[in-house]
Amino acid sequence: MFYVRIPVDRVGVLIGEQGQTKGRLEELTGVKITVDSNTGEVTIDETGAKDPTFSLKVRDVVTAIGRGFSEEKAFLLMDDDMYIQAFDIKEFASDSKDRVAQIKGRVIGAGGKTRRLLEELAGVDISVSGHTVAIIGDAFHLDIGRQAVEMLLGGSEHKTVYRFLERKRQEIKAYETGL
Repeated sequence: MFYVRIPVDRVGVLIGEQGQTKGRLEELTGVKITVDSNTGEVTIDETGAKDPTFSLKVRDVVTAIGRGFSEEKAFLLMDDDMYIQAFDIKEFASDSKDRVAQIKGRVIGAGGKTRRLLEELAGVDISVSGHTVAIIGDAFHLDIGRQAVEMLLGGSEHKTVYRFLERKRQEIKAYETGL
């Protein structure tokens, strides 16, 4: 059994309209999911799993939904080559609420521009929710996205991060075309 705690305001997304999201996940994997709507605690029982790795995948999907991803983006984690990585902004902000908000704003950017550019240039999906930044992508793209996000969280200027991503563009193109 696995236990995951998600924010109570994300429980509805995990369950889905009339239980469709939770039901789809259970049907696809054979894993039993129990959600406590009051605490956000999710129990993942893998005893009926169709594959032993499904419980880990379900844990990742639940975590992704808890970190602010849509059902559609979270379900990408059912693919064997997709991963999630989350960062706690507090680790970069010395626990100051003002600093957390400031760093969060740096990752999102004006009108969401920075987050969109990171997603586009690194080939990942990014969610900024609460005091976390989470990234979904395959191992190659996730590594580039992780480096870019860590640069922003660590205080690098936006132009420095964009230049880093521009330099990585050739590697990304070569990877995506199989060269």
